[in-house]
Amino acid sequence: MSKIEERVESLIKGKIEETGYNLYDVEYVKEGPNYYLRIYIDNEKGIDLNDCEKVSNAIDGILDEADYIKEQYYLEVSSPGLERILRKDKHFEKNIGKEVDVKLFKKDENGNKEYTGELKAFNEEEIEVGEIKIKRKDIAQIKTIYDWGNIEK
Repeated sequence: MSKIEERVESLIKGKIEETGYNLYDVEYVKEGPNYYLRIYIDNEKGIDLNDCEKVSNAIDGILDEADYIKEQYYLEVSSPGLERILRKDKHFEKNIGKEVDVKLFKKDENGNKEYTGELKAFNEEEIEVGEIKIKRKDIAQIKTIYDWGNIEK
C-alpha cells in the first residue's frame, strides 16, 4: 500500500463508517495519462450506485481540504465486487478456507503463472493455496472466486 493510500485511508475511514459503510480498500493508480483514487466500500446489505454517490459526497470535501494528492485525479467510489481482490491481511483472514485465484508476475519454478485453490494460510512472507506456498512478493493479483453456479433463478 502506498503512502498516499495509507494517508487517504486514515483520513476517510471514520467518515465512511459514520455514513454507515465499511471501507474495504483504497487504491491510487495511474492508468495511461490519468490518475485514479478508488475507494471501495462495503456493508452487509451490498452496495448500489446510491451508496457510492452518498459516500463520494461525504468524502469529497475532506479529500480536497487535506490536499494529499497534488496531481489531478478522478475519484471513484464502488463496491469491491463479488470476486474481491485481496491486498491486506484482513482480506486474507476473512477468506481463509475460500477458493482464490492467484496470478503471478512471472512463471515460477514449476512453469506456472496462475494457481487456483483453497486459501489455507498466510503470513507476511507467503500464502498457502492448496498444497502450494507462494511468496507474496511474487503475486501480481489474488482474488476470491465467486460460485456463479449457486445463483438463484
